[in-house]
Amino acid sequence: MSTTRKRLNQGLVQVYFGRGKGKTTAAIGQGIRAIGHGFKVYMIQFMKGNYKYGEIESIKNISNFELKQFGSPDLIAEPREFDLEEGKKALNFAKEIIMSDEYDIVILDEVGVAISMNVISIEPVLDLIKNKPEKVELILTGGPKMHPKLKQLADLVTEMRMIKHYYSSQGITARYGIEY
Repeated sequence: MSTTRKRLNQGLVQVYFGRGKGKTTAAIGQGIRAIGHGFKVYMIQFMKGNYKYGEIESIKNISNFELKQFGSPDLIAEPREFDLEEGKKALNFAKEIIMSDEYDIVILDEVGVAISMNVISIEPVLDLIKNKPEKVELILTGGPKMHPKLKQLADLVTEMRMIKHYYSSQGITARYGIEY
């Protein structure tokens, strides 16, 4: 007896960016909600390779939520050859996952940062959006900026705006279990 799994009726494109905190967290939350309804999620992280973020460790224990990291955990000012290679690998892998039509939601975490830092170019990302299967939801996150063409193509655009942050107001640095 073959069981057909539930699929989204329509996959849209969501974008989360801005100077405020919570972009990746919002994307993961959306993924967890979808899993609760029987959907499958894949998160591909650009520029976050092999770093033990708390959310990554949690995702490993959630069925139907897969994740792969690319890049270096080191923040870079100028892309190195390694960063460019990892960006290329991440894009190719994202295309493979999206076009497989096996996942209902695909999260491209930090793709906006990878574009703004010239680790990858905008064109392949635009192609992914334009050619994605109809029932695949794409969620793109980025840093302070998101390429205008991505915002234009997206169905939902959320800008996270920092009003007050303990980094600047109290000098408190990133906290284990809270920011990573």
